[in-house]
Amino acid sequence: MRIPVNLAREPFRRDRPMLIGSALLGIILLGTLGFLISIIVSDNRQSKDARTALNRVNSQIANLQREQTKLDVSLKQPGNEIVLDRSVLINQLIKRKAISWTRIFADLEKVLPPNVRILAVRPALNAQDQVFLDLTVAADAPEPIISFIIQLEGSDLFGSTAVSNTVPPTQTDPFYRCRLSVNYGQKL
Repeated sequence: MRIPVNLAREPFRRDRPMLIGSALLGIILLGTLGFLISIIVSDNRQSKDARTALNRVNSQIANLQREQTKLDVSLKQPGNEIVLDRSVLINQLIKRKAISWTRIFADLEKVLPPNVRILAVRPALNAQDQVFLDLTVAADAPEPIISFIIQLEGSDLFGSTAVSNTVPPTQTDPFYRCRLSVNYGQKL
């Protein structure tokens, strides 16, 4: 039997691998710290550039708002207000005049079944300058009107259709009447 005998004052320890590992880990952490510092510096540069651009845009917006306020004040003067109202009216009339009745009837003729009659057509413009039609149609039975609505919605020129009123035949009027609104794709 062997008995280990250690005559040193302190027992022998293997500290070298632990010291090398700790030194390598310290170097890796130091490199990571340097990388993170470089990212922070570049991010600060980019945010400074973004703040400069934002300040420039805000000053341009403020200048434009001042100019708009000056123009609004000059347009609201009594003499200019009449001219402004007249020009708005003339522009609305020009837009309404731009709606082509010939094209409306030619496009409706493409989707209108032979047994459906158009009794009234009222074109109008919405706020986005899109044309919609208010139609009153009549037929001997409700099925042709339904097929007309389906053909309107399936057409490239006409959009969604909303039925607002239907009237069955009476003693004086033998037709089914239907009032509907449809979006129309005529370009102004």
